[in-house]
Amino acid sequence: MTDDHGQTPMTDDEIEAASLGAAQQVNGQVTLGEYDPHWPAVYEREAALIDARLDERPPGSGGRHRLEHVGSTSVPGLPAKPVIDMLLTVADPGDEAGYVPALEAAGYAVAIREPDWYEHRVLRKQDLDPSAGSANLHVLPAGCPEVDRMLLFRDRLRTHPGDRELYAETKRALARQEWKYLQNYADAKTEVVERILKRARPNRAS
Repeated sequence: MTDDHGQTPMTDDEIEAASLGAAQQVNGQVTLGEYDPHWPAVYEREAALIDARLDERPPGSGGRHRLEHVGSTSVPGLPAKPVIDMLLTVADPGDEAGYVPALEAAGYAVAIREPDWYEHRVLRKQDLDPSAGSANLHVLPAGCPEVDRMLLFRDRLRTHPGDRELYAETKRALARQEWKYLQNYADAKTEVVERILKRARPNRAS
């Protein structure tokens, strides 16, 4: 369950089944804030902590990893919920014993499991920073198509003001609607996300 979670909206049952504990409900409008220039520094602080914890693992535990700042807080000028989204790639997200204990030591807890969707996991940390109340750490396998998709979309928004403004306008319009789950709001953005990705894919340098 991520922003722009593929092309098929999730059902209520799927959302509940993937969540450990209660799924994130909105039951109303989504609150967006204007871009906060503190967000990159919050990401860097958390990334350094995560890197340090993962580097402390015994040799062979979980293999190599990669961290990236993703989601709307990673794009200067884009309105966003005050939640830092991060992407962690590991060899096998299903092997939670290889990385989850290290992340728990950094204050993260597993919140979502989606074994049928690239073994996707989300770990969540609360009380993060005055500028961002929480963080979502998305875990996917290295080389996964969704990793390329997330980074391509982020990079397109960072470098193409027209697409960034289109996405911002879409987010604001959808945020004013009523939603049961936060995932419903995320799924509603899929159409515009795919349009932007289609423009980005022919030539990543354009």
